[in-house]
Amino acid sequence: MAAKSSKSKKLKKSKPPVPKKPVQIVKNQTVIRSNVSRRLKIPRYKSFRMQKRIKPGYPKLSSSFRLLWRSLKILFQYWKLFLLIILIYSVLEVILVRNIANGQSLSQLKSVLDPFSKSNTSQVSNGLTLFLYMLGNSNNSNNANAGVFQVILLIMISLAIIWGLRQAYNSIHARVRDAFYRGMYPLVMFVLVIIVIGLQFLPFILGATLYNLVISNGIAAFTIEKWLWALLFFFMALATIYMICSSVFALYIVTLPDMTPMKALRSARELVMHRRWEVLRKLIFLPIALIIIATLIMVPLLLITAPVAVWVFFIMTIVGLVVAHSYVYALYRELLL
Repeated sequence: MAAKSSKSKKLKKSKPPVPKKPVQIVKNQTVIRSNVSRRLKIPRYKSFRMQKRIKPGYPKLSSSFRLLWRSLKILFQYWKLFLLIILIYSVLEVILVRNIANGQSLSQLKSVLDPFSKSNTSQVSNGLTLFLYMLGNSNNSNNANAGVFQVILLIMISLAIIWGLRQAYNSIHARVRDAFYRGMYPLVMFVLVIIVIGLQFLPFILGATLYNLVISNGIAAFTIEKWLWALLFFFMALATIYMICSSVFALYIVTLPDMTPMKALRSARELVMHRRWEVLRKLIFLPIALIIIATLIMVPLLLITAPVAVWVFFIMTIVGLVVAHSYVYALYRELLL
């Protein structure tokens, strides 16, 4: 009994065990506790620096053809809204900007080229020549201020299309009146983002100007000099493409509520991070696809009837703007996933 009482006294007097302190590892003057849950830090990519390639676990983007089909599908699903936007844009474009009564000049050029079209190949080449002529004279205007009106119309219609696309993807049947009323509120921020994109074109413009001056004035006499100047122009153009690849999505981000231009540009840069070149391939696909489709439609039509082809080309340019916005917006939503 005495032994048991002595043991019980010792147990009462003994202090509770003190928990061991977590092991501390000092590395680069940073204290890390081993019992604290840690997460690997996501590596950050820094532009224009040589570093190891980062492979984040982003889901693979849809193919360009699937994106184009998705963009066309949403336009056909809400065709009333976008058809009215196209009609309003067409009327304002004819009244304020363009003079599309140039079918006579195309007919005269066609009559000049017809004697040389003795084979199918020459007829196709004549059609391509007429199409290139039409592309070069597509901005003929009927007044001196047409350029200003065209920019204003392009911005307003783009805002209306973007607003309509956002409502369509949210399964909301909107009215064309709301597209022009409610879609115009981020006008100032949208214009500021366009100005930033214009500044990003400066490397390309500067490189093209330098290359043109060097070649036209004979400063680069030897072939190696011409190649070096062409390489300089290539890298300056690549810098412009690199920046615009992300900034184009800022045009859609800045239309969100409580958004600023700089915040939209930062969000767009983070959106394409680690997959910029994949996004660039999908953006390049769009103009190539539109040019191929326009060529397949316009070349036979120009060989048959030039005056009708002028109106068809005008309608295709209006529709092409809507399709381009729908495609880029579909890619933007794909990047959000």
